[in-house]
Amino acid sequence: MRKGIILAGGAGSRLLPLTFAVTKQLLPIYDKPMIYYPLSTLLDLGINDILLISTEDDKSQFKKLLGDGSNFGIKLSYETQKRPNGIAEGLIIGEKFLSNHPCVFILGDNLFVGSMSQYKFRKEIENKKGATIFTYKVNDPQRYGIVTLNKKSKPLNITEKPKQPTSNNAITGIYFYDNNAVQIAKTLKPSSRNELEITDINQNYLNNNLLRVMVLDNDITWLDAGTISSFYEASNMISVIEKRTGKKIGCLEELAYLQNKISLKDLIKSRNRYGSSDYGFYLQKIIENHVKLGPKIE
Repeated sequence: MRKGIILAGGAGSRLLPLTFAVTKQLLPIYDKPMIYYPLSTLLDLGINDILLISTEDDKSQFKKLLGDGSNFGIKLSYETQKRPNGIAEGLIIGEKFLSNHPCVFILGDNLFVGSMSQYKFRKEIENKKGATIFTYKVNDPQRYGIVTLNKKSKPLNITEKPKQPTSNNAITGIYFYDNNAVQIAKTLKPSSRNELEITDINQNYLNNNLLRVMVLDNDITWLDAGTISSFYEASNMISVIEKRTGKKIGCLEELAYLQNKISLKDLIKSRNRYGSSDYGFYLQKIIENHVKLGPKIE
């Protein structure tokens, strides 16, 4: 059974002053908190046991928002990252939770718009050995970790924020790791930024010929909401898509209901929690579409 980890710690310094009082993962991306989006990705992938890692100050806020996960038919646990010591530290913090299980590790400020429940992604989850990273073609590869592929789409090398990129395949913030990732993370030494780098974990798998690369195609749009400009770009894109299609992105209750993780009764209970908000009315429509004479909920 593969478990999930969401890393929602860090200082959020690129979003100051917005993040002086609240972590970026609780800021709104259009009509819902940012954390809903990576959490919905894990639900979409069929992950039911999830650890959310945040700062100590923010943990109570996440618990107030998401609870123990039962509203979404999952088990949700919490741990603390005391200092922003790097993304790879999330695996070390999650060692007890993972208990030697493979995992899907996702960053709390990354959005994947589109269905991750496709067969090709579900099949990748079944791999018990090695790691899988996901790339997205970008126009500004200097800002990202970049992987260069050979003609057979096999990874040749990984470069962190290259000054002269040899590829435009940016590595996104979701990673499928086998049960060796924690032990690899524990061998890392801090980088020049004094952080444990996720790139070094991926490099370890590459060096041992255990790294697979999947290129995200047009079915998935990747958004990194870690800077002011990308934060508002993500919000605007979600707004446009939802208004055009009438379907909410990252609606946790809808995903849980459609996957039979929660019952109609549970969905009605959740709908009441959202009151007269647009989100609440959206859940109401789902309820009425699945019940002949859908119950009227005031």
